[in-house]
Amino acid sequence: MFRLIILSITQAILMCSAQSLFKVAAEHMGSFSWTWVFFRDGVLTNWWLIASGLCGIVGTLEWMYMLRSFPFSQVYPLSSLSFLFGMLVAVIFFHETVVWTQWIGLFLILAGCYFIVK
Repeated sequence: MFRLIILSITQAILMCSAQSLFKVAAEHMGSFSWTWVFFRDGVLTNWWLIASGLCGIVGTLEWMYMLRSFPFSQVYPLSSLSFLFGMLVAVIFFHETVVWTQWIGLFLILAGCYFIVK
């Protein structure tokens, strides 16, 4: 069970990193247009987007391993650990305000994860 928890945390961090890097990449792209210049300068050379893709690929490969190695009834609910990391990234890196009701919701999700693995 400890192995599943460690894998779930790692996978949640990877997928949260992928989405966070994707947000930063989108902010660096500029205005969208169907032109070669946009794709050359905004997409193909956007290192934030490349890092996002790499995190997403590794996270997906780990997800596939977890689905193959553990019961779906345990693996899938533990994917909600990404909400914890997403909230932390929102507060720490994006300086967003998270209201107390969101923290209560996160606590309830984490309590559910605890009962899933217990």
